[in-house]
Amino acid sequence: MSKKLGLIVPHDYKLLSIAAILEVFETTNKLSSGIEKPFEIMIFQSKEQSDQGKIFGYTSNEIETSDIILDLILIPAFTTDNMSEMIKKNRNFIPWLQKQHQNGAELASFCTGAFLFAASGLLNEKLATTHVDACSAFTKAFPMVKLKPEETLTADGSLYTSGGSTSTFHLLILLVQKFCGNEMAVKIAKIFSIDLNRYKQSYFSTFRPNHLHNDSLVALLQQKIENQYHSIEKLEEITKDIPTSARNMTRRFKQVTGIPPIEYLQNIRVESSKKYLEQTQLSISEIIEKTGYNDPKAFRKVFYKMVGMKPIEYREKFRVQ
Repeated sequence: MSKKLGLIVPHDYKLLSIAAILEVFETTNKLSSGIEKPFEIMIFQSKEQSDQGKIFGYTSNEIETSDIILDLILIPAFTTDNMSEMIKKNRNFIPWLQKQHQNGAELASFCTGAFLFAASGLLNEKLATTHVDACSAFTKAFPMVKLKPEETLTADGSLYTSGGSTSTFHLLILLVQKFCGNEMAVKIAKIFSIDLNRYKQSYFSTFRPNHLHNDSLVALLQQKIENQYHSIEKLEEITKDIPTSARNMTRRFKQVTGIPPIEYLQNIRVESSKKYLEQTQLSISEIIEKTGYNDPKAFRKVFYKMVGMKPIEYREKFRVQ
């Protein structure tokens, strides 16, 4: 019996995400040798969107009036960086997702689709991931979710999430494997040239400091770290002239940026070292010195933790020729 698969097409959806999802499941149906296809693919939109009749070749079902009970619901990525506004525009999907899950539907989000997924409350105390560059904002917005920034995908019971970019295909293949078996999953992986051994997305990350806030003391400390990261031995050196206690400064800094000052410093240093590895012929020892580390072992440990590979491996993979 075909599984009822519902793909939501919300406001601000990313077309590439929708296309990848449909391509994989349509291909799975085409490859199936049985009379009945593995998936009955359906599109769902809110009432205010669905006056188009058909979208991507499928009839659009209104979530407010549809009584279809689904087996699997997919939440695509979003184009916008303003996730709070996106959630507000798509708030009608939230009770529908909750009801579908209560009726037994499994749910999966792709990339930044995790923001709408988490807004439903269904990911509270569950494992999740999202685009690696959106993790800081996600953690701040949904502290009850057990976010795993380094993971390509997560599976927690009947709830699934994926990271950014090609992580979408890794989750899609996992879902194909779950519902159609390993043989079909391997066929799909070969067709789309997906490396089944890639489990981490951390080495694709780019640290983007948050400067869009109104806390002048946090901004001052950010500026000091970003300008002096290569010479800082102890954070106390650059915080002693900031008119607040160290405890209060740490609290405010983490509240605004999502991470404590020491982690901010590590991110700035690692990001700088990545640029050196990509763009120069400097030795690892020279890069360690230029980024403010005194202990090569400590540098390599922090780099591996944040990036997911050794510095020399990163250079081999991302060196600009």
